[in-house]
Formats: sequence, C-alpha cells, structure tokens
Amino acid sequence: MTGGERGVTAAAAAARGVVKAYGSGETRVVALDRVDVDIMRGAFTAIMGPSGSGKSTLMHCLAGLDSVSEGRIWVGEQEITGLKDKKLTRLRRDRIGFIFQAFNLLPTLNAIENITLPMDIAGRKPDQQWTDRVIQTVGLAGRLKHRPNQLSGGQQQRVAVARALAARPEIIFGDEPTGNLDSRAGAEVLGFLRRSVDELGQTIVMVTHDPVAASYADRVLYLADGRLVDEMHRPTAEAVLDRMKHFDTLGRVS
Repeated sequence: MTGGERGVTAAAAAARGVVKAYGSGETRVVALDRVDVDIMRGAFTAIMGPSGSGKSTLMHCLAGLDSVSEGRIWVGEQEITGLKDKKLTRLRRDRIGFIFQAFNLLPTLNAIENITLPMDIAGRKPDQQWTDRVIQTVGLAGRLKHRPNQLSGGQQQRVAVARALAARPEIIFGDEPTGNLDSRAGAEVLGFLRRSVDELGQTIVMVTHDPVAASYADRVLYLADGRLVDEMHRPTAEAVLDRMKHFDTLGRVS
C-alpha cells in the first residue's frame, strides 16, 4: 500500500487497523480496537479520553515506544511496524521528540547541556541558529547556565520542550506535559508548544485530560474503550468539556 493509497502523504504519522491487546484468553484486555488515524504535519493534535481509554497506548504505538498486536503504523512515509529494535531506536532518536510529565533532566547538567544532550549522544552538531531560535521561543535565554535544581518546575519543563525542539524532529509527542505544573506554568508551556507549531512549523501530538490544555490544539481526537469515537477542530475549553460529558454515550454507540 502506497502513501497515496493510504491518503496520508501529508501525515506526520498514521495508524491503520491498529489493535493493541495484553494477555490472552479470558485475561485478554484490548487497549486499542482497530484504530485508524492520521496525524497532520505542522499541526497540534490533542488526544483525550477517560482513564483506560487507550490514549497513552495510542501515542506510544505511534511513537514506536510500544508494538502493535495487529495493524500498521507509519512515521512519515516509513512503516515502523516490524522494524527491528536497532532501526526503531535510531528512528526515534533521529525523527521523534518526546516531552513527558516528568521533566527527565540530568541534574548534573545545566539547561543548555540538557537541551543539546540528545544530539551530543547521537554525535550530531547542533544547528546554533535553530537552537538559539528555540531558546528564544521558549523564553530560556537568561537561564541557560542554571542546573535543574536552580529552576522552577515550569522552567524545567521549558528546558524539556527546548530539548525536544532543538533536534528538529519530524514530530513531537507529549504525554501530559503540563501534568506536574500549576496552571500558570502549564499555560506558559502550552503557549510555547503552540508557538512552536505556528512559528517553527513543528508537529505536536499531546495526550491530556485537561480541556484547557486541549484548547491549545488545532484538533482533538477522542478515544473511548480503545476506539476513536470523535474529533473536534478549533476546540475551545468549554466545547471540549461539553464533549467529554458524552464519552459514555459515545463509547456505547460507536
């Protein structure tokens, strides 16, 4: 099947017929149930759903962090289902960025060293002009020599965002990236993610349970019982909250 036949030539990532199941027999649990989805390039996509709906599982499968039981996953035009571990590791390192709820900064390194660490490990020389632009975008210019313990939680997450952006990945995945932050710091980080899409052309996929966080996205995908049951474009926090009230109904009728 070609990219044209899949209709995902503009997609940064795609899933077709994806099933993810754990266990077997009576103990078998289906986390994803035949999911089809395209993640558009240069857009901010939020994935929402109740606890246990499969939203983090979908993100992990799209990012090559978890394997699928059935179906196919693409990153750009490259199918990643069936890739050997070494090739998958290289693909994640070279083409994908990650931002997690835990900041995952090395305490012995200062901010700029944490930002360039993935490229240092990969033996790639950072693009100084791009790195400077990223640092300006996330507002870290005055904090580059500070170590994590000298930074607030919001500043640490800004470093994590800059680290993901600096390597110029094709797509960035965020798993509740503002989950450990207060509302003000969370709004700052979400603003930086929004700006990275609008000003730097980044592609972002974020799992969140927060309607306010989802309102920063261009598109919200809703999962229930492992299935994609709805989507919303140009969301507002109020509209997202209203839609979430109908998850049980959506799960039953889909």
